[in-house]
Amino acid sequence: MEVLNSTKHCFKILQVLRPGITTFAIPTLWQTQQIRHRQTKHWNPKFKRLRKLKFIKIDLPNLNEKASDLPKDELKKKLKERGVLPPRPWLERPFHISCTGGIFEPYVPPEGDGKRSIISAAGAKQKFVFLEKKSKSMLAVRKIRNYEEDFSTDDFAAAAQDVYIGAHQTMALKDKHKLRELVTERCYPEIMHNVRDKTIHWSFLKSLEPPYVVHARVTDVISKENLFAQITVRFHTQQLLAIYDRFGRLMHGSEIVAKDVLEYAVFEKHISNEYGKWRLHDKIIPDWLPPKEPSIATYRLVEEPDEATMQPTESKEVNEEEAHPKVEAEEEKDKPQIAASTGSDSLTKPNRTAI
Repeated sequence: MEVLNSTKHCFKILQVLRPGITTFAIPTLWQTQQIRHRQTKHWNPKFKRLRKLKFIKIDLPNLNEKASDLPKDELKKKLKERGVLPPRPWLERPFHISCTGGIFEPYVPPEGDGKRSIISAAGAKQKFVFLEKKSKSMLAVRKIRNYEEDFSTDDFAAAAQDVYIGAHQTMALKDKHKLRELVTERCYPEIMHNVRDKTIHWSFLKSLEPPYVVHARVTDVISKENLFAQITVRFHTQQLLAIYDRFGRLMHGSEIVAKDVLEYAVFEKHISNEYGKWRLHDKIIPDWLPPKEPSIATYRLVEEPDEATMQPTESKEVNEEEAHPKVEAEEEKDKPQIAASTGSDSLTKPNRTAI
């Protein structure tokens, strides 16, 4: 089209200048005419459609419209197009229950445990009561075996002792990161509160009796599928414990004297969780146990002088200054007596007054 338009203009100019010369001048004009093409246009027109598809029409949002004016269906549709989650009418947040808040059905230790022999009448009665209460524990162990096929109470007692020793060692070292793997979230703040501003030296010497399982329970939390298991293990061991305050003074125990310790430790596991672990949860302290003597709390005492104590000291200083001239006068009186007593005899015999 551009070529034709340019040739028409040329023909009109030739007719105006030379009306007789029209036919023979056409090939010369065709040869001399320069044709220009657009540089942005591709030489091959078959890609025209593809170039057209490069441009995507975007629906620009109307910034003046309000969300309150739109109906719920249309508002939900627009939020989906923009990839925005719709607002929720409640303020609930997801939470994770990794342990229970206490001991469910705690084990009650028999009075005098660790002192009475099995041969005695009281010890035999105690063992009989323990066997009577064992039925519920066996049902709980059976539930645990549904999630752990190789679970055994004998093997668990040995594994629980390793957890028990590791928890006390990390407590003494104040290793917070490792301690979280050995104790539950309920037990952790209690341990760290008791360890604060103290230096602890703890060591495990030996087991006086092999540890064994005395109590086992399984319960569900919120839903029936969410199960937690708690097992109480009896430890009768010999330990060394010494607690020092922040000033390095001994508050409790000794690093030399070993003591026999009888404890009932509770271990818990989230058995519904595939990656759950047995961790130290709590210790059972029976009611019949006499209360322990509290440790001596030490504080830094700063004594400030009172005004009442300052006044007599000032009066004493004044009296001492007044008493000085009297003492000097008495010394001057004594000097001539000493001089008079020293004569020719003083050269041969020593004078006691002069000395």
